[in-house]
Amino acid sequence: MGLSGCASTQTTAQQAHPDDPWESFNRRVFAFNDVLDRYALKPVATGYRNVTPDPVQTGVGNFFSNLGEIRTALNSLLQGKPANAGLATSRFLINSTVGIGGLLDYATHMEITADEEDFGQTLARWGWGDSRYLVLPLLGPSTLRDTTGLPADLAAYPNTYVEDDAVRISLTALNVIDTRARLLDQESLISGDRYQFIRDAYLQRRQFMINDGELGDDPFAMDSFEFDDADFGDDNVAD
Repeated sequence: MGLSGCASTQTTAQQAHPDDPWESFNRRVFAFNDVLDRYALKPVATGYRNVTPDPVQTGVGNFFSNLGEIRTALNSLLQGKPANAGLATSRFLINSTVGIGGLLDYATHMEITADEEDFGQTLARWGWGDSRYLVLPLLGPSTLRDTTGLPADLAAYPNTYVEDDAVRISLTALNVIDTRARLLDQESLISGDRYQFIRDAYLQRRQFMINDGELGDDPFAMDSFEFDDADFGDDNVAD
């Protein structure tokens, strides 16, 4: 192998992310998802935001967020966080009643807040630390640990138990479109390699959530931030 080939191999090795050993596969899935998003999901989400009044969008977001409080409460108990479980339960009860089925977020106005929890975070608390990055078809960024927790998260989500197929599918579609619409403004933050940026954002966001914000400000919620691969040192072996 020539000197140029050696230099290229060394450069690739230096750029490789220790939590992303399946990068070649992940990039192919990412490219597929990106095309689907560009020509289908993003235009729908943009139209939804343009024609839907802000109060309605807020209500839709509140509704689905309220359903997630059940998942947070259950996973908080599994992680040994009864206080957070109590807060999530209080939020669900208040917003489901006074908040008209969760459309209004009265709990936040009452300064009742809870850290969002899911089964991927529970697995991390149980000892599954660093995990390999994985891009899922249609679902997007994840890790092997978070993907393992998806069935439990679905089981804890009320929408799963809606018997009417048309209603369940409609609610799922609305949730996906609303979530995508709320991410539209954050696209302006993406710079450089789109795949790498989104990967690093996801991994740092998940680490922030697992540590209950103990790492400092949420990097994904800031107006300007940078991602440093050094945060995931070479001595971390992902599963």
